[in-house]
Amino acid sequence: MLTLFGQNARLCGGLSRRSFLRIGALGLGASCLNLVDIFRAEARAGTSGTRHKSVINIFLDGGPPHQDMWDLKLDAPAEIRGEFKPIATNVPGIQICEVFPKLAARMDKCAILRSVVGASGGHDAVQCMSGWDHKSLSAMGGRPSLGAGAARLQGPVDPSVPPFVGLAARTGHVEWSDSGTPGFLGSSYAAFRPDGPGMANLTLKGATLNQLSDRKGLLNGFDGLRRELDADGAFRTSDAITDRALGVLTSSKLLDALDVTKESDKVRERYGDGKPYQFQYDGAPTVNDQLLLARRLVEAGVRVVTLSYGRWDSHGKNFDLVRDHGAKLDQSLSALIDDLEVRGILDDVTVIAWGEFGRTPRINKEAGRDHWPQVSCAFMAGGGMKTGQAVGATNRLGEYAKERPIAFGEVFATLYRNLGIDTQTTTINDPTGRPQYLTEHAPIKELI
Repeated sequence: MLTLFGQNARLCGGLSRRSFLRIGALGLGASCLNLVDIFRAEARAGTSGTRHKSVINIFLDGGPPHQDMWDLKLDAPAEIRGEFKPIATNVPGIQICEVFPKLAARMDKCAILRSVVGASGGHDAVQCMSGWDHKSLSAMGGRPSLGAGAARLQGPVDPSVPPFVGLAARTGHVEWSDSGTPGFLGSSYAAFRPDGPGMANLTLKGATLNQLSDRKGLLNGFDGLRRELDADGAFRTSDAITDRALGVLTSSKLLDALDVTKESDKVRERYGDGKPYQFQYDGAPTVNDQLLLARRLVEAGVRVVTLSYGRWDSHGKNFDLVRDHGAKLDQSLSALIDDLEVRGILDDVTVIAWGEFGRTPRINKEAGRDHWPQVSCAFMAGGGMKTGQAVGATNRLGEYAKERPIAFGEVFATLYRNLGIDTQTTTINDPTGRPQYLTEHAPIKELI
């Protein structure tokens, strides 16, 4: 929380110092960042007003069945093959499950990773948010997620919009609603969560918009407060920079982005609402509207948006679950791809949908599939990548990667690259002052 306060003396417009001004740092996507410091850094970097790159990371919590979605095994025995039939896509030679006809028609804008390996086997989002096992650097808080890393390295595109937003509402199994932790970077780089307690902090405490419009008077008040501010020198910069910081307070850009009712009925119908929610239990609902919200957020300037979609832990009724979740994902994800393309930003926004691991080749007695960390899949789109292809392959039974195993770190090296961050040369110092690479892998060469 960024709070400006002093004794209960009166300032311009009749405001007391204590009630003078208070705003949550969520406008920066952080809990402790200093507005004017961000503006100063942005001015030095010359980034203001430039076109930005973004990532929308859709976490399919629970572990989606790879062989019933993106990697069907027609030559396998019935107890492994399952109920679904493949359909052709608009890319010759690539087939996917019949529940994804809309995505099949857009495969030229997409890429499938069919041989993701290295899953830890835990029912959590850690590897899908950071690319690292949860044990890595755990003694100092763990590795930062993609969103936290981007916030630290690139800062906000717009000072009134956080660089990192997590949309996942709290789930019964709380690990599935992890938006990506800041790790050793600390809470300053945590995701802004619109449903969190910080949302209330968008409301100014004790000041009306009319009072805020007296910018000159407010700046005079800042001058009188400078000697009482905390030792870190929150407003060391010029009046021009301070004036710009004040502009955050009256910006409606974030609130507008969060309001999907501003979209036409036709657009909202194309995404759908994902209801009725089925097979949710302790996981996430099928939040189709959050994909629309993610598009609005990246347009507003957010660099990384994460969300949790559905509960794919299909120990029973696996095929019923995929029919329900898959059809809804097909509708919303295809609408997102279309929207990004129509707006001319598909090459600037990387979309990825994946889960923490795959599922067993053999179908169990409950018509379900159990945990299978040996291999999984990911679905990607946009980002200026070489799309229209499937990378990697599993064996005939979908048990393991037969061709081109892809590590989580390679996926994240690709995501960072698409954001404009070179993981081969970029490091972030950990709390001991030691530089840490964002990943130990290079980007996926087939996609770049």
